[in-house]
Amino acid sequence: MDWKKLTFDYSKANTMVYSHYKNGKWSPLESSNSDSMNINVMSGGLQYANEAFEGMKAYRGVDGKIRIFRPDENASRLKSSTDFLGIACPSEEMFMEACLRAVKENIEFIPPYKTRASMYIRPFVFGSNPQINLVCSDEATFIVVVTPIGNFTGTNFNPTRALLARDHDRAAPLGTGSYKIGANYAAAMLAGVKAKNEGYSAVLYLDSKEHKYIDEFGSSNFFAIRGNAYITPDSPSILPSITNKSLRQIAKDLGMSVENRKIPVEELRTFDEAGACGTALVITPIHEIHDRDLNISYKFGSPTEAGKNSIKLFKQLTGIHFGEIPDQHNWNLVI
Repeated sequence: MDWKKLTFDYSKANTMVYSHYKNGKWSPLESSNSDSMNINVMSGGLQYANEAFEGMKAYRGVDGKIRIFRPDENASRLKSSTDFLGIACPSEEMFMEACLRAVKENIEFIPPYKTRASMYIRPFVFGSNPQINLVCSDEATFIVVVTPIGNFTGTNFNPTRALLARDHDRAAPLGTGSYKIGANYAAAMLAGVKAKNEGYSAVLYLDSKEHKYIDEFGSSNFFAIRGNAYITPDSPSILPSITNKSLRQIAKDLGMSVENRKIPVEELRTFDEAGACGTALVITPIHEIHDRDLNISYKFGSPTEAGKNSIKLFKQLTGIHFGEIPDQHNWNLVI
């Protein structure tokens, strides 16, 4: 494999790990060297989007050890999502076992340390029994697939431009926005593709109730820096990002203040730095957010270099990922 050409795209590895839930219990974990599976076309996952997923990464460290970042948080978030959908979820122990097994069976697909790339781990659960009636699926399938990946935006930490959305919403008030389910992402995909075709890296959404406050990007959380403060939105419609949670702690460790609160859209003009954060991209610096409807552009720092605090946060977090910096909070699961 040519590690230098990795993108954020799927490449088949050796195996996937799976289990089926039926009659109130999960079957023993199994591995398959195929990434295809027979699924009833009337399954709840296909018909009614009864599906939840997670995204996490494994890294080959400077010391040669493999590290999975905060998998317990992913297990907890998957449970929250499946509980919301009313479908079965594997226990944390089963989740961890499946992820470890998938990583070990495909360990040669973890990119070398010097590439700064990683293995993406995709655990997911979907309703698998055939149904027409509008009820929660009583059978489910749990699968863990892994694939080597590069950078999600392909920008190599270069600042990008984002488009502010006013003509549509990502999630409804008191809806599904805070859960990691496929339907949330499907609703934002077309807008994201159109924005990228116009030169934007992402679409930034406002709260869907009043359209006054910053919510999040289509696939990642928003954060900003003003002075020595790390500022990120608080909203019931935002996915609780594990990356953002980690960055808030790192900001505190570095002596920064942390503000997790509502952010009026007009406050964008006061920030020194801005960025998107999430598992896939870690941090993508944002130089400009364009409000097309009002013909306003909010700009942050240099168009060619990330801000100093964004760089500091990025290096600290990725340093923990790759074992270059002490993991003082014991976030990594070391294999």
